[in-house]
Amino acid sequence: MHLLKNKLAIDFMGKRQIALVLSCVMLVIAIGAIVMRGLNLGVDFTGGTLVEVGYPAAVDLESVRGALSGSELGQTQAQHFGNSRDVLIRIAPQEGKASAQLSEDVLSALHQQDPAVEMRRVEFVGPQVGEELTEQGALAMIYALIGILIYIMVRFQWRFAPGAVIALVHDVLFIVGFFALFQFDFDLTVLAALLAVIGYSLNDTIVVFDRIRENFRKMRKGTAVDVVNTSINQTLSRTLITSFTTLLVVVSLFIFGGEVIHGFAMALILGVMVGTYSSIYVASTATLALGVSKADLMPVKKEGEGQEESSV
Repeated sequence: MHLLKNKLAIDFMGKRQIALVLSCVMLVIAIGAIVMRGLNLGVDFTGGTLVEVGYPAAVDLESVRGALSGSELGQTQAQHFGNSRDVLIRIAPQEGKASAQLSEDVLSALHQQDPAVEMRRVEFVGPQVGEELTEQGALAMIYALIGILIYIMVRFQWRFAPGAVIALVHDVLFIVGFFALFQFDFDLTVLAALLAVIGYSLNDTIVVFDRIRENFRKMRKGTAVDVVNTSINQTLSRTLITSFTTLLVVVSLFIFGGEVIHGFAMALILGVMVGTYSSIYVASTATLALGVSKADLMPVKKEGEGQEESSV
Protein backbone atom coordinates (compact mmCIF):
# COMPACT_ATOMS: atom_id res chain seq x y z
CA MET A 1 0.00 0.00 0.00
CA HIS A 2 1.27 3.49 -0.82
CA LEU A 3 -0.08 6.98 -1.35
CA LEU A 4 0.11 8.84 -4.64
CA LYS A 5 -0.93 12.51 -4.62
CA ASN A 6 -2.70 11.97 -1.27
CA LYS A 7 -4.81 9.20 -2.77
CA LEU A 8 -5.04 5.65 -1.49
CA ALA A 9 -3.45 3.13 -3.88
CA ILE A 10 -3.77 -0.44 -2.63
CA ASP A 11 -2.91 -3.15 -5.15
CA PHE A 12 -6.04 -5.25 -4.62
CA MET A 13 -5.86 -7.02 -7.95
CA GLY A 14 -2.24 -7.94 -7.35
CA LYS A 15 -3.49 -10.25 -4.60
CA ARG A 16 -6.38 -11.68 -6.60
CA GLN A 17 -4.71 -15.09 -7.02
CA ILE A 18 -4.38 -15.42 -3.24
CA ALA A 19 -8.00 -14.33 -2.85
CA LEU A 20 -9.05 -16.91 -5.46
CA VAL A 21 -7.38 -19.71 -3.52
CA LEU A 22 -8.95 -18.47 -0.26
CA SER A 23 -12.41 -18.34 -1.83
CA CYS A 24 -12.03 -21.82 -3.32
CA VAL A 25 -10.98 -23.26 0.05
CA MET A 26 -13.92 -21.59 1.82
CA LEU A 27 -16.39 -22.81 -0.79
CA VAL A 28 -15.06 -26.37 -0.69
CA ILE A 29 -15.49 -26.41 3.10
CA ALA A 30 -18.96 -24.85 2.81
CA ILE A 31 -20.19 -27.27 0.12
CA GLY A 32 -18.66 -30.20 2.00
CA ALA A 33 -20.49 -29.17 5.17
CA ILE A 34 -23.79 -28.84 3.29
CA VAL A 35 -23.40 -32.26 1.64
CA MET A 36 -21.97 -34.17 4.61
CA ARG A 37 -23.74 -32.58 7.56
CA GLY A 38 -26.78 -30.96 5.98
CA LEU A 39 -28.74 -28.04 7.34
CA ASN A 40 -30.34 -28.10 10.76
CA LEU A 41 -33.70 -27.03 9.35
CA GLY A 42 -36.14 -25.30 11.66
CA VAL A 43 -39.73 -26.30 12.15
CA ASP A 44 -40.74 -23.81 9.41
CA PHE A 45 -39.22 -26.19 6.86
CA THR A 46 -39.53 -29.62 8.47
CA GLY A 47 -42.96 -29.22 9.99
CA GLY A 48 -43.68 -29.75 13.67
CA THR A 49 -45.07 -27.98 16.71
CA LEU A 50 -44.11 -24.75 18.45
CA VAL A 51 -45.03 -24.47 22.12
CA GLU A 52 -44.50 -21.28 24.12
CA VAL A 53 -44.56 -21.61 27.92
CA GLY A 54 -44.15 -19.06 30.69
CA TYR A 55 -42.46 -19.38 34.09
CA PRO A 56 -43.10 -17.15 37.12
CA ALA A 57 -39.35 -16.45 37.42
CA ALA A 58 -36.24 -16.71 35.28
CA VAL A 59 -35.53 -20.28 34.25
CA ASP A 60 -32.36 -22.02 33.11
CA LEU A 61 -32.65 -23.56 29.64
CA GLU A 62 -30.56 -26.57 30.62
CA SER A 63 -33.12 -27.58 33.25
CA VAL A 64 -35.92 -27.22 30.67
CA ARG A 65 -34.02 -29.34 28.17
CA GLY A 66 -33.34 -31.90 30.85
CA ALA A 67 -37.04 -32.20 31.66
CA LEU A 68 -37.91 -32.58 27.98
CA SER A 69 -35.18 -35.14 27.28
CA GLY A 70 -36.58 -37.38 30.02
CA SER A 71 -39.94 -37.59 28.24
CA GLU A 72 -40.89 -39.40 25.03
CA LEU A 73 -41.15 -36.27 22.90
CA GLY A 74 -38.33 -37.15 20.54
CA GLN A 75 -36.31 -34.30 19.03
CA THR A 76 -36.94 -31.01 20.84
CA GLN A 77 -35.32 -27.60 20.98
CA ALA A 78 -35.76 -24.97 23.70
CA GLN A 79 -34.76 -21.31 23.72
CA HIS A 80 -35.70 -18.15 25.56
CA PHE A 81 -38.36 -16.07 23.86
CA GLY A 82 -38.29 -12.35 24.61
CA ASN A 83 -37.07 -12.71 28.20
CA SER A 84 -35.64 -15.31 30.58
CA ARG A 85 -39.09 -16.35 31.85
CA ASP A 86 -40.62 -17.28 28.50
CA VAL A 87 -39.43 -20.39 26.67
CA LEU A 88 -40.11 -21.43 23.09
CA ILE A 89 -40.04 -25.19 22.50
CA ARG A 90 -39.83 -26.77 19.04
CA ILE A 91 -40.92 -30.36 18.61
CA ALA A 92 -40.24 -32.44 15.52
CA PRO A 93 -43.29 -34.09 13.92
CA GLN A 94 -44.26 -37.50 15.33
CA GLU A 95 -46.46 -40.08 13.69
CA GLY A 96 -49.72 -40.78 15.47
CA LYS A 97 -49.56 -37.68 17.70
CA ALA A 98 -51.50 -34.50 17.05
CA SER A 99 -50.23 -31.04 17.93
CA ALA A 100 -52.60 -30.81 20.90
CA GLN A 101 -51.32 -34.10 22.31
CA LEU A 102 -47.69 -33.00 21.92
CA SER A 103 -48.35 -29.72 23.72
CA GLU A 104 -50.01 -31.59 26.59
CA ASP A 105 -47.01 -33.92 26.82
CA VAL A 106 -44.68 -30.91 26.97
CA LEU A 107 -46.68 -29.25 29.72
CA SER A 108 -46.87 -32.49 31.66
CA ALA A 109 -43.09 -32.98 31.47
CA LEU A 110 -42.42 -29.41 32.58
CA HIS A 111 -44.97 -29.59 35.43
CA GLN A 112 -42.91 -32.34 37.02
CA GLN A 113 -40.11 -29.81 37.32
CA ASP A 114 -42.17 -26.66 38.08
CA PRO A 115 -45.96 -26.85 38.65
CA ALA A 116 -46.27 -23.08 38.09
CA VAL A 117 -45.35 -23.21 34.39
CA GLU A 118 -48.13 -21.95 32.07
CA MET A 119 -48.96 -22.67 28.43
CA ARG A 120 -48.95 -19.49 26.33
CA ARG A 121 -49.56 -20.66 22.77
CA VAL A 122 -49.27 -23.64 20.43
CA GLU A 123 -48.62 -23.48 16.68
CA PHE A 124 -48.50 -26.34 14.22
CA VAL A 125 -46.68 -26.34 10.86
CA GLY A 126 -47.50 -29.37 8.76
CA PRO A 127 -44.73 -31.20 6.88
CA GLN A 128 -46.40 -30.40 3.55
CA VAL A 129 -46.30 -26.68 4.33
CA GLY A 130 -42.65 -27.06 5.29
CA GLU A 131 -41.83 -28.70 1.95
CA GLU A 132 -43.61 -25.91 0.06
CA LEU A 133 -41.70 -23.27 1.99
CA THR A 134 -38.43 -25.00 1.16
CA GLU A 135 -39.26 -25.11 -2.54
CA GLN A 136 -40.52 -21.53 -2.64
CA GLY A 137 -37.46 -20.29 -0.77
CA ALA A 138 -35.11 -21.97 -3.25
CA LEU A 139 -37.12 -20.59 -6.19
CA ALA A 140 -36.97 -17.10 -4.69
CA MET A 141 -33.18 -17.31 -4.61
CA ILE A 142 -32.99 -18.57 -8.22
CA TYR A 143 -35.36 -15.89 -9.54
CA ALA A 144 -33.42 -13.19 -7.71
CA LEU A 145 -30.13 -14.32 -9.28
CA ILE A 146 -31.64 -14.49 -12.79
CA GLY A 147 -33.11 -11.01 -12.40
CA ILE A 148 -29.76 -9.67 -11.20
CA LEU A 149 -27.98 -11.27 -14.18
CA ILE A 150 -30.33 -9.55 -16.62
CA TYR A 151 -30.16 -6.22 -14.78
CA ILE A 152 -26.35 -6.09 -14.80
CA MET A 153 -26.21 -7.04 -18.50
CA VAL A 154 -28.62 -4.22 -19.39
CA ARG A 155 -27.07 -1.56 -17.16
CA PHE A 156 -23.41 -2.31 -17.79
CA GLN A 157 -22.07 -4.93 -20.19
CA TRP A 158 -22.42 -8.70 -20.35
CA ARG A 159 -18.88 -9.25 -18.99
CA PHE A 160 -19.94 -7.66 -15.69
CA ALA A 161 -23.01 -9.86 -15.16
CA PRO A 162 -21.35 -13.24 -14.45
CA GLY A 163 -19.01 -11.63 -11.91
CA ALA A 164 -21.91 -10.12 -9.97
CA VAL A 165 -23.82 -13.41 -9.90
CA ILE A 166 -20.71 -15.43 -8.97
CA ALA A 167 -20.10 -13.03 -6.07
CA LEU A 168 -23.67 -13.47 -4.83
CA VAL A 169 -23.54 -17.26 -5.11
CA HIS A 170 -20.19 -17.13 -3.28
CA ASP A 171 -21.78 -15.16 -0.42
CA VAL A 172 -24.87 -17.36 -0.14
CA LEU A 173 -22.87 -20.62 -0.21
CA PHE A 174 -20.50 -19.32 2.45
CA ILE A 175 -23.32 -18.41 4.83
CA VAL A 176 -25.31 -21.61 4.22
CA GLY A 177 -22.12 -23.66 4.63
CA PHE A 178 -21.34 -21.88 7.90
CA PHE A 179 -24.78 -22.77 9.27
CA ALA A 180 -24.37 -26.37 8.10
CA LEU A 181 -20.86 -26.69 9.54
CA PHE A 182 -21.85 -25.52 13.02
CA GLN A 183 -25.41 -26.90 12.85
CA PHE A 184 -27.11 -23.62 13.72
CA ASP A 185 -30.87 -23.52 13.19
CA PHE A 186 -31.80 -22.63 9.62
CA ASP A 187 -35.30 -21.18 9.53
CA LEU A 188 -37.28 -18.58 7.61
CA THR A 189 -35.55 -15.68 9.39
CA VAL A 190 -32.19 -16.94 8.13
CA LEU A 191 -33.62 -17.28 4.62
CA ALA A 192 -34.84 -13.68 4.87
CA ALA A 193 -31.34 -12.65 5.95
CA LEU A 194 -29.87 -14.43 2.90
CA LEU A 195 -32.15 -12.43 0.59
CA ALA A 196 -31.13 -9.24 2.40
CA VAL A 197 -27.46 -10.18 1.97
CA ILE A 198 -28.02 -10.60 -1.78
CA GLY A 199 -29.37 -7.06 -1.95
CA TYR A 200 -26.58 -5.64 0.20
CA SER A 201 -23.78 -7.37 -1.68
CA LEU A 202 -25.28 -6.47 -5.05
CA ASN A 203 -25.50 -2.80 -4.08
CA ASP A 204 -21.84 -2.83 -3.06
CA THR A 205 -20.84 -4.56 -6.31
CA ILE A 206 -22.79 -2.10 -8.47
CA VAL A 207 -21.05 0.85 -6.81
CA VAL A 208 -17.67 -0.65 -7.73
CA PHE A 209 -18.82 -1.57 -11.24
CA ASP A 210 -20.18 1.93 -11.84
CA ARG A 211 -16.82 3.46 -10.94
CA ILE A 212 -14.99 0.92 -13.12
CA ARG A 213 -17.15 1.92 -16.08
CA GLU A 214 -16.48 5.63 -15.47
CA ASN A 215 -12.73 5.12 -15.16
CA PHE A 216 -12.51 3.02 -18.31
CA ARG A 217 -13.90 6.06 -20.13
CA LYS A 218 -11.79 8.67 -18.27
CA MET A 219 -8.39 7.02 -17.85
CA ARG A 220 -6.46 7.20 -21.09
CA LYS A 221 -3.48 5.25 -19.78
CA GLY A 222 -3.27 2.09 -17.76
CA THR A 223 -4.28 -1.52 -18.14
CA ALA A 224 -7.63 -3.01 -17.16
CA VAL A 225 -6.05 -4.11 -13.86
CA ASP A 226 -4.97 -0.51 -13.17
CA VAL A 227 -8.49 0.77 -13.87
CA VAL A 228 -10.08 -1.79 -11.54
CA ASN A 229 -7.54 -1.08 -8.78
CA THR A 230 -8.14 2.66 -9.06
CA SER A 231 -11.91 2.17 -8.98
CA ILE A 232 -11.82 -0.04 -5.88
CA ASN A 233 -9.57 2.42 -4.06
CA GLN A 234 -11.86 5.33 -4.94
CA THR A 235 -14.91 3.52 -3.54
CA LEU A 236 -13.13 1.89 -0.59
CA SER A 237 -13.94 4.58 1.99
CA ARG A 238 -17.63 4.46 1.06
CA THR A 239 -17.61 0.65 1.21
CA LEU A 240 -15.91 0.49 4.61
CA ILE A 241 -18.11 3.17 6.18
CA THR A 242 -21.28 1.47 4.92
CA SER A 243 -20.11 -1.94 6.11
CA PHE A 244 -19.04 -0.61 9.52
CA THR A 245 -22.31 1.22 10.23
CA THR A 246 -24.34 -1.80 9.05
CA LEU A 247 -22.29 -4.09 11.28
CA LEU A 248 -22.97 -1.83 14.27
CA VAL A 249 -26.69 -2.37 13.80
CA VAL A 250 -26.65 -6.12 13.20
CA VAL A 251 -24.16 -6.79 16.01
CA SER A 252 -26.49 -4.85 18.33
CA LEU A 253 -29.35 -7.04 17.13
CA PHE A 254 -27.30 -10.16 17.79
CA ILE A 255 -26.33 -9.08 21.31
CA PHE A 256 -29.53 -7.44 22.53
CA GLY A 257 -32.21 -8.90 20.26
CA GLY A 258 -32.54 -12.23 22.05
CA GLU A 259 -32.19 -15.79 20.79
CA VAL A 260 -35.22 -15.52 18.53
CA ILE A 261 -33.31 -13.41 15.97
CA HIS A 262 -29.81 -14.77 16.63
CA GLY A 263 -29.83 -16.72 13.36
CA PHE A 264 -31.08 -13.70 11.40
CA ALA A 265 -28.46 -11.37 12.91
CA MET A 266 -25.65 -13.92 12.54
CA ALA A 267 -26.42 -14.43 8.85
CA LEU A 268 -26.40 -10.67 8.30
CA ILE A 269 -23.08 -10.25 10.12
CA LEU A 270 -21.49 -12.92 7.94
CA GLY A 271 -23.16 -11.46 4.85
CA VAL A 272 -21.86 -7.93 5.41
CA MET A 273 -18.29 -9.14 5.89
CA VAL A 274 -18.17 -11.67 3.06
CA GLY A 275 -20.20 -9.36 0.79
CA THR A 276 -17.62 -6.60 1.18
CA TYR A 277 -14.86 -9.09 0.39
CA SER A 278 -16.64 -10.52 -2.66
CA SER A 279 -17.41 -7.08 -4.14
CA ILE A 280 -13.69 -6.33 -4.16
CA TYR A 281 -12.14 -9.66 -5.03
CA VAL A 282 -14.74 -12.03 -6.49
CA ALA A 283 -16.86 -9.77 -8.72
CA SER A 284 -13.99 -7.60 -9.97
CA THR A 285 -11.65 -10.55 -10.51
CA ALA A 286 -14.29 -12.42 -12.53
CA THR A 287 -14.87 -9.35 -14.68
CA LEU A 288 -11.16 -9.07 -15.42
CA ALA A 289 -11.00 -12.80 -16.21
CA LEU A 290 -13.74 -12.32 -18.82
CA GLY A 291 -11.57 -9.74 -20.59
CA VAL A 292 -13.40 -6.45 -20.02
CA SER A 293 -11.67 -3.58 -21.83
CA LYS A 294 -12.05 0.10 -22.68
CA ALA A 295 -13.62 -0.76 -26.05
CA ASP A 296 -16.48 -2.59 -24.32
CA LEU A 297 -17.54 0.47 -22.32
CA MET A 298 -17.04 3.39 -24.68
CA PRO A 299 -20.32 5.06 -25.73
CA VAL A 300 -21.58 3.92 -29.12
CA LYS A 301 -21.47 6.71 -31.69
CA LYS A 302 -24.68 7.31 -33.57
CA GLU A 303 -24.62 6.88 -37.31
CA GLY A 304 -23.92 10.20 -39.02
CA GLU A 305 -22.89 11.96 -35.78
CA GLY A 306 -19.43 12.83 -37.09
CA GLN A 307 -20.79 14.23 -40.37
CA GLU A 308 -23.17 16.57 -38.57
CA GLU A 309 -20.32 17.98 -36.44
CA SER A 310 -18.08 18.55 -39.50
CA SER A 311 -20.84 20.34 -41.40
CA VAL A 312 -21.39 22.76 -38.50
